[in-house]
Amino acid sequence: MIVHRYSPDMAALWNEFVACSRNGTFLLDRRYMDYHCDRFADHSLMIHDDAGRLVALLPSNEVGSTLNSHAGLTYGGLILDAKSGSVAVLNMLGGVRDYMRDNGFSRLLYKTIPSIYHRQPAEEDRYALFRMGARLSRRDVLSVVPREDRIRYQDRRSRGIKSALKAGVRVAESLAYPAFWKILEDNLAARYGVAPVHSLNEMQLLQAQFPDSIRLFLAFADQSPLAGAVVYESSRVAHVQYISTSDAGRSVHALDAVFDHLLKHVYTDKSYFDFGISNEDGGRILNNGLVEQKEGFGARTVVHDHYELEC
Repeated sequence: MIVHRYSPDMAALWNEFVACSRNGTFLLDRRYMDYHCDRFADHSLMIHDDAGRLVALLPSNEVGSTLNSHAGLTYGGLILDAKSGSVAVLNMLGGVRDYMRDNGFSRLLYKTIPSIYHRQPAEEDRYALFRMGARLSRRDVLSVVPREDRIRYQDRRSRGIKSALKAGVRVAESLAYPAFWKILEDNLAARYGVAPVHSLNEMQLLQAQFPDSIRLFLAFADQSPLAGAVVYESSRVAHVQYISTSDAGRSVHALDAVFDHLLKHVYTDKSYFDFGISNEDGGRILNNGLVEQKEGFGARTVVHDHYELEC
């Protein structure tokens, strides 16, 4: 395998490969990845076979002697074509390790792409990492609702939905990102003392780049937004990127109405509805209240694994 570093003049080739891959999503498109290029020292890799055919990508960034895949993304392991099997992927990661040794890297932090996002099975990397002696360093809980054989809502969630409807709450798609961001920022500051990962300007920029893949849904009473969710769509999955509610929305269970609307009316064609993680401290702490809220809508766990490989 021939491994070389990505450069911006290769963006079109990179994006074309992601679009045709068996496990890539729009988050791995350079138009998304590069919105925060000032925060991360990109060191993404492109992998060719000995015939010169591009067979894989590894979105990654460097921090000293560590290569991360990718610290600025939700997921970011090997993006694979349809032809490469287990032996080829073993050789790919072997080539990545050789490249790292030749370029002064001593450690790979590898963030997998969860299986629900794969258009075809693509877990050859997990086996290759096992063979190379990688250590499982983090495991997050994704709360996922499948399209088929759904578990019915808990009574508490059903009561919340009825309460919202009785209060006149309605849910609709919206472009009112500033109004939602105010709710989100106030909540995060009050509860955790942090800001959203994306600024309002960044989210509006990304939504303009991917208008069919980044969507905002708000719960209203009259004209006032009470709660909402930003949803990232890929071919198989609707993923809730941000969730937040105001105090007024919390009092009438507005978020219950939002999730019910998304599950029953908007994303009936997706294989999975992904509420995202409920973890802190690198997966070691589970936010019980948060995960139970998601499980109240019939979600159950798919794990998202991270590995560490000493080179």
